Amino acid sequence: MALVTTTEMFKKAYAGGYAIGAFNVNNMEIVQAITEAAGELNSPIILQVSAGARKYANHTYLVKLVEAALIENPNIPIALHLDHGADFEICKSCIDGGFTSVMIDGSKYAFQDNIELTKKVVEYAHAHGVVVEAELGKLAGIEDDVKVSAEDSSYTQPDEVEEFVTKTGVDSLAIAIGTSHGAYKFKPGTKPQLRFDILHEIEKRIPEFPIVLHGASSVPQEYVKIINENGGHLKDAIGVPEDQLREAARSAVCKINIDSDLRLGLTAGVREVLFKDPSIFDPRDYLKVGRANVKAVVAHKIRDVLGSEGKA
Repeated sequence: MALVTTTEMFKKAYAGGYAIGAFNVNNMEIVQAITEAAGELNSPIILQVSAGARKYANHTYLVKLVEAALIENPNIPIALHLDHGADFEICKSCIDGGFTSVMIDGSKYAFQDNIELTKKVVEYAHAHGVVVEAELGKLAGIEDDVKVSAEDSSYTQPDEVEEFVTKTGVDSLAIAIGTSHGAYKFKPGTKPQLRFDILHEIEKRIPEFPIVLHGASSVPQEYVKIINENGGHLKDAIGVPEDQLREAARSAVCKINIDSDLRLGLTAGVREVLFKDPSIFDPRDYLKVGRANVKAVVAHKIRDVLGSEGKA
């Protein structure tokens, strides 16, 4: 099976009341863990690559790793997506380089400038059989090259979405309703709450249109605990409650992005092995434990949060 776009994935997810997991990849172990979990649970998945991942692992290496995963898991739909493309050039490079989906993030620009940039990417992508995600509103937090302060973040304005989607021709839309990037999404003592009122108003404005949630890691406290007990220091790392993500997945949200949870699982495994036995120096001894943690995270998300098990 070849890589696919997200078009059919999102149609089925919208109609079925579930979401597709979009998991960030940086290396072989993460690709293996995600695709093995999805294969065993017969779930469609999106493997997404950030600008930081391309700098770290090289575009070609990542594409070939994903192609290898296709060979190992021929029965599940896999899309390869650019996460937070900063400009037309990086989107074009990924479109020309084998990606089936790209995100152009013009949320930092004025509304009309965002429209113009997004439209340019859409026109090029559609001419090459690639789909496009865009963003309205600004998520707070830090993840790879994405850095937005709480003061600069803003919720998506429902009265802008119809004009934006119509004028750009974009295929899916990332919105800001209270999620944020990184492992420190909420202050201790506060009750995290997504703005479902904004989401439902957007659903009314653009019915049957696929919505995306970025910054949707839940920051599993068991992995935070393991990291901190084995030489790490993650103070007050708090994520999005999974019951709220389940609710979002039953609505117009067809794609939920998860990155920090994978990093936490991998790091917890590596730290635990090396802290317990400092004599270990074979990367296979600690990376296989980290990989198993990532696989467990992905399986849990597919089965218990996204609802995409058996939907391949």
